[in-house]
Amino acid sequence: MNNRKKLLTITLISFLFLVLNLNLVYGQNVQESKIEQLLNTLKRIVKPNEQTKTKDKTEITVESTESFFSNIPLYKPVVDYEKAIINVVERASPAVVSIVISKDVPVFEQVYLNPSDNLGLPPEFREFFQLDFPQIPQLKQKGTEKKKIGGGTGFIVTSDGMILTNKHVVSDKDAEYTIFLNNGQKFNGKVLALHPTDDLAIVKIEAKNLSYLYLGNSDDLKLGQTAIAIGNALGEFQNTVSVGVISGLKRSVIASDSDGTVEKLDGLIQTDAAINPGNSGGPLLNLRGEVIGINTAIAEGAQSIGFTIPINRAKKTINDVKYTGAIKVPFLGVKYILIDEEVQKKFKLPFNYGAYIYSGESRNSIVSGSPAEKIKLKEKDIILEVDGKKINSQNSISQIVTGKNVGQKLILKVWREGKIFIVEAVLGSLPSNLPQQ
Repeated sequence: MNNRKKLLTITLISFLFLVLNLNLVYGQNVQESKIEQLLNTLKRIVKPNEQTKTKDKTEITVESTESFFSNIPLYKPVVDYEKAIINVVERASPAVVSIVISKDVPVFEQVYLNPSDNLGLPPEFREFFQLDFPQIPQLKQKGTEKKKIGGGTGFIVTSDGMILTNKHVVSDKDAEYTIFLNNGQKFNGKVLALHPTDDLAIVKIEAKNLSYLYLGNSDDLKLGQTAIAIGNALGEFQNTVSVGVISGLKRSVIASDSDGTVEKLDGLIQTDAAINPGNSGGPLLNLRGEVIGINTAIAEGAQSIGFTIPINRAKKTINDVKYTGAIKVPFLGVKYILIDEEVQKKFKLPFNYGAYIYSGESRNSIVSGSPAEKIKLKEKDIILEVDGKKINSQNSISQIVTGKNVGQKLILKVWREGKIFIVEAVLGSLPSNLPQQ
């Protein structure tokens, strides 16, 4: 009897702890009466009341726990979370567009040629000598026709039809771009501007009173935060939705396009929300429905690793095109390599961080006429800090400059031949004939 009582006591205590833990984990307000009910049951087992004493000693009455748990409501935050995602998708979808890429491509037909035709012999001669050569099939161009060659995604950022997308989606000058809205409407898209150093582009359609997306603040992102991607997956499945989290920040990747173009992208957001070919240029959204990034790349050979350009990088691009008609890229004009322990050892440098000004195979590490030349930076200088922040892989000069505007000042802490000095640089505008250093 004592053993059974101990067993039941342990069981009920375990249930009590389970309930309390559920209350802590899921944020539920367990009804006080139910907890009291459970405690009273426990008391009756430990100290039987008079009614229990009169019963057979082998009989123990235990209240069913089924009624207790059946009255606990479903985890409400789960319902709210799901509802939030649905609301975001419903609000955002009208502003997410599919971009269809079309181009004139050659059309070929199969023809059969007799080798004797190339000999210049008259027909009667070939007939007399019975020159019957086998017909050889060949392909011959028969004009051109417009065909779909690819697709991508974009999203509307102004009510009059300004669309943000990836540069690699609309970089073909010979192609035509048709913009499809969520409601089936289609427009001819005109490429207004391509960013010279970032995978961003602005496309315009002639329309008014369009739904558009609000831009969030990508500087406030936290690891684990919910991320929602919407895009034209595989160029065929319009407004495909995937949900994940922010799984990394300030990532650097080498991205390649189908045409062989390769570029290095810094400061990217990593997410496990599924991003497929065709999603390029689509929005990454938070639970408030704000755009926090532009989906741009996926990790080849991996699962659930996608990369997104922070939306704060694009805000300046949008405003530049909106108010000036062109993209103005801030420019320092210095070529460098980031210092780590390996670079420090290789070049015998006094620091394991910073930007080592180094030309490598190039002729000059300092661009002629650039802000870097004006402040007299030199080959083998080390830029240790910019605006009081140490330079490293997570905080490169390129990332800092990208977040600034033309005409803004930078305070540089520079090491040169054993001495450290402070110098002020005013960012210029990137020349059209130069890549950013």
